[in-house]
Amino acid sequence: MAAITAACCSTVPTEEISMELYVIRRPSAWANMSELERAGATSARIGDEQMPDRVRWIRSYVVHEADGRIGTFCIYEARDGDSIRDHARCVGMPGEEFYKVAATVVVRGDPVEPPIAAE
Repeated sequence: MAAITAACCSTVPTEEISMELYVIRRPSAWANMSELERAGATSARIGDEQMPDRVRWIRSYVVHEADGRIGTFCIYEARDGDSIRDHARCVGMPGEEFYKVAATVVVRGDPVEPPIAAE
């Protein structure tokens, strides 16, 4: 547990932070929206309070998986892949499938829906 705690609480002076954009795929990770909401709240808290110099959660797209479970495609800024893995480990959710964003093409903005905010 000490290794996880250390990974979750590392800090770097703000002026040294360099983050890149990533898409994180978390397939069939939750049984229902209630589980996802709890994980989202924990994820936001750990990212904001313990790892603000390593990861920043931007947004997530929630999908219904073929097996009936809930999955996500999450957009994060992160210092590196290890930061994504460490954050996921601290939260207790999948974090091994991720991709560095090469470019962003926006044809239209996201449709406006009432967001489900992480608390």
